[in-house]
Amino acid sequence: MLKSPFLNAIRMDMRQKGYALKTEKTYLYWIKYFILFHKKRHPLTMGSEEVQQFLSYLANSKHVAINTQKIALNALAFLYNKYLQKPLGEIDFSPASKPRNLPVVLSIIEVQRILQVLNGRNLVLFSLLYGGGLRINECLRLRVKDFDFDHGCISVHDGKGGKSRNTLLPLSLKPAIEQLIQEAIALQVADNAQAIGPSMPFALDRKYPSAYRQPAWMYVFPSITWCNHPVTGKLCRHHLHDSVARKALKAAVKRAGILNKRVSCHTFRHSFATHLLQAGRDIRTVQELLGHTDVKTTQIYTHVIGQHFAGTASPLDALGFF
Repeated sequence: MLKSPFLNAIRMDMRQKGYALKTEKTYLYWIKYFILFHKKRHPLTMGSEEVQQFLSYLANSKHVAINTQKIALNALAFLYNKYLQKPLGEIDFSPASKPRNLPVVLSIIEVQRILQVLNGRNLVLFSLLYGGGLRINECLRLRVKDFDFDHGCISVHDGKGGKSRNTLLPLSLKPAIEQLIQEAIALQVADNAQAIGPSMPFALDRKYPSAYRQPAWMYVFPSITWCNHPVTGKLCRHHLHDSVARKALKAAVKRAGILNKRVSCHTFRHSFATHLLQAGRDIRTVQELLGHTDVKTTQIYTHVIGQHFAGTASPLDALGFF
């Protein structure tokens, strides 16, 4: 529980509007930072000029990256435009000049080396990150209903920015995923005997209070312990925490002997996109699979492979002189 009644009210408003908990945490961080920057003045006594000063401070004094500044702007736009009903209008501020770093990408051989030292649940988890281009929390939130083996696709709900999409389901993983699903449903049955089930979306749980008993809603990567639902306080079983995956990956990278790259869970998503483009796949298809709103976001991977347009080679290479 936050100490500030004002921030608590914003949090409750975001929950009523269905914002993801991660978005809620991020927006509250930047709103609190904004208030502290202006010596704890109430946002109602401020406006676009103070927002401009804060964003320029982040760029000029804190030297944040462009995307970080955009996130802060989104948080303050929510505060004024949607919560306070006091639209900011046009804001003239100094844009962050710190460039976005090129993402770290693994080679196909390096991906193989990491997967070879994994097994069981962790092998399936990181295979999905790479095979479907998933973010770590998108993968951990997958439920039984999200796998469509007939059409070879995975449904991602409420991804970054609240967007949903379909992405590739590696059919080679079908037996391993089905095994995890069987184990998850068996765990759900045991939980149901004690009137406990997987954590459910708040609105759905309120409308269908028995939905937690349906196998379709069970997490494929369930937590090993129960917890209290962050909104309702109801005892439930959430999905595996992302820190478990990060710890497993750190050990796997070390065993695989990859010492020259900083590998994170997100590296598998970067590698998915890069390898598809290297194989000549259309950038619009890759954009759709990743869930990028703007193709410019996807184009960063063409720079990773040293080509402004995916699949484009120098005409000299076709002459055969070298």
